[in-house]
Amino acid sequence: MSIADRSKPPSSIAVLIVICFTFNLIGRVNAFAQEPIDDVNPMIGTTGPTENDYGGMIPGVATPFGMTHWTVMTRENKISVCPYNYKDPTILGFLGTHQPAIWMGDYGQVSLMPHSGELSTAKKLPFRHQDEISSPNYYAVRMDDGGRPLRAELTATTRAGFLRFTFPASQTSHIVVTASRSDQFQGFVQVNSKEREIVGYNPDRMSAELGPPLPNFKGYFVIQFSKPFNAFGTWEGDDINQGRKQQSGHRMGGYVTFSTTQGEVIEVKVGTSFISIDQARDNLKREIPDWNFDRVKAEGRRIWNEALGRIRIQGGSKDERVNFYTAMYHSLLFPRIFSEYGRYYSAFDDRVHNGVSYNDYSLWDTFRAEHPLLLLIQPERVPDMITSLLQMYDEGGWMPMWPNPTYSNIMISTHADSVIADAYVKGFRGFDLKKAYAAMYKNAMTPPDGDATNRWIDRAPWTAYEARGGLTWYKSLGYVPQDKTDESVSRTLEFAYDDFCVAQIAKAVGKMGDYQLLMKRSRNYKNLYDPAVGFMRPKKADGTWDEESWASREDRKPGFTEGSPWTYLFCEMQDIPGMIALMGGEKQFNAKLDENFVGGHYRHGNEPGHHYTYLYDYSGQPWKTQERVREALLANYQNAPDGLSGNDDCGQMSAWYIFSALGFYPVTPGSTLYAVGSPLFERATIMLKEGPYKKGLFTVIAKNQSPQNKYIQSATLNGKPLREPFIRHADIAGGSTLTFVMGAQPNKKWGVGRARGME
Repeated sequence: MSIADRSKPPSSIAVLIVICFTFNLIGRVNAFAQEPIDDVNPMIGTTGPTENDYGGMIPGVATPFGMTHWTVMTRENKISVCPYNYKDPTILGFLGTHQPAIWMGDYGQVSLMPHSGELSTAKKLPFRHQDEISSPNYYAVRMDDGGRPLRAELTATTRAGFLRFTFPASQTSHIVVTASRSDQFQGFVQVNSKEREIVGYNPDRMSAELGPPLPNFKGYFVIQFSKPFNAFGTWEGDDINQGRKQQSGHRMGGYVTFSTTQGEVIEVKVGTSFISIDQARDNLKREIPDWNFDRVKAEGRRIWNEALGRIRIQGGSKDERVNFYTAMYHSLLFPRIFSEYGRYYSAFDDRVHNGVSYNDYSLWDTFRAEHPLLLLIQPERVPDMITSLLQMYDEGGWMPMWPNPTYSNIMISTHADSVIADAYVKGFRGFDLKKAYAAMYKNAMTPPDGDATNRWIDRAPWTAYEARGGLTWYKSLGYVPQDKTDESVSRTLEFAYDDFCVAQIAKAVGKMGDYQLLMKRSRNYKNLYDPAVGFMRPKKADGTWDEESWASREDRKPGFTEGSPWTYLFCEMQDIPGMIALMGGEKQFNAKLDENFVGGHYRHGNEPGHHYTYLYDYSGQPWKTQERVREALLANYQNAPDGLSGNDDCGQMSAWYIFSALGFYPVTPGSTLYAVGSPLFERATIMLKEGPYKKGLFTVIAKNQSPQNKYIQSATLNGKPLREPFIRHADIAGGSTLTFVMGAQPNKKWGVGRARGME
């Protein structure tokens, strides 16, 4: 083209080409601009119809599995109360918390509260939800500080928090630090104006009475300020001690005061540790070496996108995508990292050790789906997570039931057995298998101290470690009797499942005699089934039914853990064919399962029933599994603050959603079989990274998927017909493509056949 030609107006075709190219480019930019973290809503599960019957979540800022989580605080947390509730109108602080779940206690926490004007150690500032921004790596809010705006921002690393406060103009702008909130333990705080620091610790453990004494336990912190302060002091209760540099006591802390201009920013960095103040300072120096808030925020976003992006989804509604990636976020918080650059404090012998450590395992909940999910999306962490359980065994004599951060007699049975067995049968190594079996064998064979005379009431204070409370009777009678031990039916059924898990490791280490004994014991659930009433029911030590407990009109009958006979009727996941036969065969089993759902007995917010929607796969009616799974997905998960129907419990509710949205579920951890459900997205791909995988992709494709098209018409695995409603772990680990054709009506010929055994 000549220079003269360039002055001519472009043709209409050329304009059209440019417009098309431009819109195509914009479309590509928009397609890639949305990252997984942008579909996370941390407000999901932060409130509900009652004070504690909801998700029990916080809009936490952390890194995946971070040691300390940071959250805005709208109420003082305790056992049964989380520090944030969406319904609250005021803010009382910004908390570095270690509370793992709503029904567990915080420990070693620290909080900060900014305000201006008259100094107060109990200040509450109003806020509006439209002035909040919440993401896994960042939280911001504008508060009303006496009619003037005060903005707070949070970001975090694994062991440190970074806070940024934008103050109004004031000669007295304060930041109040709460070092301890305990009436039982004494905290300590020291202010160093020269170094612009407040350091301290507290031995606070809200669940202390549920575990052994830990005289050396402390949550340490080092707080550094970006600006010198004009005044400082300490406080305890209602007493403020201006100019005082250090103090010990109950419900106490320190404060600093600044002179600020309008819109002046003061930044605060907080290092945390369970080892020492020096270690807290080292953690802070390693993780936030400068005052670049935006760099830490951006790095947190990158880390979360990598973790969340290990499953990529296409299709579905906006709310479904938000529900999915919020569930991913929730599932990537626990167990928490407990080690600090090569060392860790152990709450099992009250000493510091060398090594890597994790803590806060909600095992009664998370063995079901959370830990099986981590095998797929965080395989590189699995050996260390198992090794951490074995370190607890070395240091305290047992693997824990629910560490918080030490032994606590919360819930029942020893489901660390399941976590280890599931990892092993799915190809994971990198931990001491012989030690694992020794720890598991002890769980299965050694009654806890005082077992024959202790009823093992849930949350009984200052009792010996429970392990399998009632094991004395279980070993001699084949069941736990209700006249000797509380929650006897649930204990019997869960002990039998854990026996199955221990048996898998017995077989792996060549202990075939143990294997056969434990597999026989795994059928002990049959000893409590009464065909006359069609339920598992409590039995006395003399072999007669406990009619008194059975006659109870309570929703939670005696003999059952957090549930009713319906809750535990179908929980024998280790022997589903045997359970079906016990109930009279597939026809009778399906009728009872129908009654469970249609009669309103199924409560998704209670974990023992999480696999119940998948049981039709084993009894010849897989189309009902497809229907029930979709119903549960829609009824129990919404993109709203009250969007979870039950406590998330360290990721278990969320892990159920993730598996079910993908289209399959690990009904029996400790086996390699997954039951097929009803995929929610057009395409989902799991990025298989490390561990026993080939670093490939496992892809689920759902053709014709829609809210109406929830039934599987046909399926293929790597192009070959899949005629049964099951896949194996090897199908995933090797990298495969699972393709479903969906429809609006059930295909009652697909997936029908004999129930599969455990594999």
